[in-house]
Order: sequence, then C-alpha cells, then structure tokens
Amino acid sequence: MAVIGYQRVSTNAQDAQLQNDALTAAGCSKIYEDKASGKNAERPGLLSALDYLREGDTLCVWKLDRLGRSTRDVLTIAEDLHARGIALRILTGTLAGNYSPKGEGKFFFTVMAAFAELERDMIVERTRAGLEAAKAQGRTGGRPSVITEDVLTVAKARKAKGESITAIAKALGVSRATLYRHLG
Repeated sequence: MAVIGYQRVSTNAQDAQLQNDALTAAGCSKIYEDKASGKNAERPGLLSALDYLREGDTLCVWKLDRLGRSTRDVLTIAEDLHARGIALRILTGTLAGNYSPKGEGKFFFTVMAAFAELERDMIVERTRAGLEAAKAQGRTGGRPSVITEDVLTVAKARKAKGESITAIAKALGVSRATLYRHLG
C-alpha cells in the first residue's frame, strides 16, 4: 500500500516546494507534478499518478484545488479512485483528511469542489477586468519593447545603407525576429 503524491502549480513561474515538503512529510513514496492550470485536462503528471496507483494505495494532495478546478473533473477523479479501491487524502484546507464518498462526506466534498471551481472562475474574471481597465487607461501588458524610436531609426538607416538584418540585430543587441517585426 503506497502513498503517492500529486502536486500542481498553475504556471512555470510558481514554485511547488511547499506542496512537495508537505507531501514528503506525509510519507509519499513518489510524487507526480504538473505545471498547468487545474481546468486543463492535459495534465500528464496526474495521468501518470492515476495510472501508477493500485488498489489499497492512497493518492495524497496538498489541497483539494490542486487536484483540479472543475467540479466535474474532481468528482470524476474521486469516484474513479474510490471504485478502484484507492483512498484520497487531502492534507490541508477545509477537507483535510481522507475523502469518503458516502453521505455527508460526499456532499461536503462536492460543495468544496464547486468552491474551487468558483474561485478559478473569479480569478479569471478579476484578471480580465484588470486587463480591460489597464487597456482603457492606455496601458498594455507584457514586457516593454526593446525597440525604441531611436533604435528603430538607427536600424532603418543601417538597412538603407545595405547592411544585413543579422548584422544590424547583432550590433543593436536585439533578435532578428524582433528587428524584422519592427521593420516590417
């Protein structure tokens, strides 16, 4: 009977060390990881963990929303685990403990899975509203352009003299693709 961990962060910029430490402390002999949104069905780490698990094993997650952000997906995963004789253990949050798909346990689990999905939807809504507000104020997201008006003027002058794009890009310290994009 193995205890297998699953950890997930939504982006490559996030760190899963907190989850990893908790899963290791919980006795997980193997930990699978994904760096993808919980709404994303393409989570190879989760699929590998589910494939690895056998009857009598336990799937351990740091928090319910790490398993997924879609109520349907979380419930499907939990029901599948139960049908296969695999326990689901949640380390933190309101549902900390072992999941039981019976009576009040199932009801509470379903409600908490719905809250996880609601939270994801609210994050998306707030992000979209923030981007729209910034756009209305004339601000755009993303990295600042390395091509200023001065750099573009120099690049155009060098190109007019017959210098190659590769040489210009190297001299100005920008990529060829960036230079091509700005020169048209």
